[in-house]
Amino acid sequence: MEVVNALGRRKAAIARVFVSEGNGQITINKRDLNAYFPSPILQYVVKQPLNKLGVAEKYDIKVNLDGGGFKGQAEALRLAIARALVKINPEDKPALKSEGFMTRDPREVERKKSGQPKARKRFQFSKR
Repeated sequence: MEVVNALGRRKAAIARVFVSEGNGQITINKRDLNAYFPSPILQYVVKQPLNKLGVAEKYDIKVNLDGGGFKGQAEALRLAIARALVKINPEDKPALKSEGFMTRDPREVERKKSGQPKARKRFQFSKR
């Protein structure tokens, strides 16, 4: 099997993944998954598509992660892995789609408006 690549985004985070045959090694920015995401919850989020299909020990995954916070990065990586798995085997798409792993979360930070402290918050109104 040749290397399959895919892209995942969430908020400001961008994940580029390269999936190849292997034994379940996930390397993020030249660091191990457990070192990059110490939180077990985020490790679980990243591995969700692999566990759903039962192929966690079948592929080696190399990742370039950039931007955003750790939660956004983990969710961007989950989307990228799911997209790569569908490229490898298109029959897996309905299973991943039913769990919501194929959906790009479109929510972004609203821009700050001028004359206000934040996007929606206003400065205190003074009548006198």
